[in-house]
Amino acid sequence: MEPNLVQFKKGVLEPCVLALLSQADSYGYDIASRLSDAIEMGEGTIYPLMRRMQKDGLVSTYFVESSSGPPRKYYTLTEKGRESLHAQRRAWTTFTRAVSAILGVPPASDSATEPSSSPAEPADTRRSPSLTVQKNTGNI
Repeated sequence: MEPNLVQFKKGVLEPCVLALLSQADSYGYDIASRLSDAIEMGEGTIYPLMRRMQKDGLVSTYFVESSSGPPRKYYTLTEKGRESLHAQRRAWTTFTRAVSAILGVPPASDSATEPSSSPAEPADTRRSPSLTVQKNTGNI
């Protein structure tokens, strides 16, 4: 992979994770798999980011019993995480429009840069696991 591409990916990793979690709560391996499928990011990159995001109050965690092993740690956005995602989406749109103009790339349509759902979407309307839940307020 080109060195510049690696840096681009690292720069967008946090907003990508926040966006995935705005769609549904998820566990680390699932987040890593979805990012790997979309932008070819390695699993080892995700866990340090998740620890930092939890420390920064952007996500919180809870455990869900699993029929195939130990309980899974799920991540969910906090209100601070939703606010951060909204701000990062605005910054991304502004930044990519400016860079596209400099590079001579036609701008994407507004609908392509707007989020598919409101950043303030209530947590109870998102898909959540339906198994036994144990709240975790500790560190990763």
